[in-house]
Amino acid sequence: MRIAAVILALVATAGAAFGQPAPSPPLDVMTIARGLQNPWGIAFLPDGRVLVTERPGRLRVVERDGRLSQPVAGVPPVHAVGQGGLLGIALDPAFAENRRVYLSFSERASGEVNNTAVFRGRLNADATAFEQGHVIWRQEPSIASRLHFGSRLVFDRSGHLFVTTGDRFSQMQEAQNPANTLAKVVRITTDGAPAPGNPGGGWNPVVWSIGLRNAQGAALHPTTGELWVSNHGPRGGDGLYVVRAGRNYGWPLISWGTHYDGRLVNGGLREREGLDQPLVHWTPSIAPSGLTFYTGNLFPTWRGNLFSGALAGQMLVRIVLDGERIVSQERLLDDLGHRFRDVQQGPDGALWLLTDAPDGQLLRVTPKR
Repeated sequence: MRIAAVILALVATAGAAFGQPAPSPPLDVMTIARGLQNPWGIAFLPDGRVLVTERPGRLRVVERDGRLSQPVAGVPPVHAVGQGGLLGIALDPAFAENRRVYLSFSERASGEVNNTAVFRGRLNADATAFEQGHVIWRQEPSIASRLHFGSRLVFDRSGHLFVTTGDRFSQMQEAQNPANTLAKVVRITTDGAPAPGNPGGGWNPVVWSIGLRNAQGAALHPTTGELWVSNHGPRGGDGLYVVRAGRNYGWPLISWGTHYDGRLVNGGLREREGLDQPLVHWTPSIAPSGLTFYTGNLFPTWRGNLFSGALAGQMLVRIVLDGERIVSQERLLDDLGHRFRDVQQGPDGALWLLTDAPDGQLLRVTPKR
């Protein structure tokens, strides 16, 4: 296992002015496991083992000594093209009793037509296979696309499941159509039905909010219980949002970024009445992925901070908050040269990260002793 001391520096981020955060302690970064192919999501089993999704379509168990299991049997067939594959993961809030695991993935509908879907299965006692597994929800409509699948899974405090979806790139205008589930946050029951309390009123009954281009980070606020997400903009305009029922986050009517060819998005409009702004936007893009609030004891000065992985930015971003106000940001782990796909606080109070690479790693971050 490799341990690396980390030098910390202030993030330089366009879109707002930030004060200098209280400095983080020196960090140790321990490589827990290697040989993960483009790992995407982390979930912690009660016995100390870790579940990791690999984008090509495998679910692995990382043993307590770092060994990788054989792929878990019974994972649904995955259409692993472009940005698609086996993506988000979440344990049922009652996992200790029912052993249910939820996976989001890109599913082939026909030919090259595909969609984001959510699978539910019961993990057997030795964590080698799923029993009684089936797809409980599918994004509509299915699209022939290799891009923008989302997709993170987060349970709310009532036991209902948030799912983030993407606009599939070619369907950006459909982000503003509440009748479909492209570029939406949806909220479903554990059986895949519309969750009670969704906005309704002519919207698709599973839709919670609209206008988020491709959210790849999601976390529940530990105090308020509200959903926070990080969203990919086009070229610039990545954003952090508090996602509330019935709200519209603007894509593609407004954006702080531009199209990849440099064209302005909707004439360069950045704000419009009735469309919610991000708490912060990252321009140039950092490609945020993975999101977690820190509540542990290993890093007392980090309590209440939010952490985001960054793919293009190749760093971990520490975000200091005062309610919903961004006080400051700090660049972490940027000397390692990794694309960070996911970050989660572990039961041990450490931060656990996945690196996005063909030979990806599971890392554990603790204070340097």
